[in-house]
Amino acid sequence: QVQLVESGGGLVQPGGSLRLSCAASGFAVTNYFMSWYRQAPGKEREWVATISSSGANTNYADAVIGRFTISKDNGKNMAYLQMNSLKPDDTAVYYCKATNVNRNFWGRGTQITVSS
Repeated sequence: QVQLVESGGGLVQPGGSLRLSCAASGFAVTNYFMSWYRQAPGKEREWVATISSSGANTNYADAVIGRFTISKDNGKNMAYLQMNSLKPDDTAVYYCKATNVNRNFWGRGTQITVSS
């Protein structure tokens, strides 16, 4: 059974940090680009970051450059999103996505709330 499960969400104060994890099962992340997306209340889902199948290349949305870091551990079949210097505008449900030329998989998301 193919599954992506995000974890690590929660409430954090502005300026704080969180690390999201994405656990994959039923397929090998080593064969997939892994991405994080987010969806804030009343807004469309937006792309945040992507890491290549090998992990050698990463790309980020302008809004998170310098603050967020995407990574993956192919041996553990996991992807991660380290989020630093969090802002209230980062409040959203964060989703993990696995992509290759043939298939896309989405997780169910984890809520991040940045508030004092």
